[in-house]
Amino acid sequence: MKYVCDVCGWIYDEEDGYPEGGIEPGTKWDDLPDDFVCPLCGVGKDSFSAE
Repeated sequence: MKYVCDVCGWIYDEEDGYPEGGIEPGTKWDDLPDDFVCPLCGVGKDSFSAE
């Protein structure tokens, strides 16, 4: 599953994770920390939409 930032369009792909931010490949969206923010624009998880 992929999640797209509604503000800037950055995509979080569960399959890829976000290794640069310490999030391992295969990490589900629901398993991300509650304080996860978009690495490009800084908005929270509530500003992402499932793709």
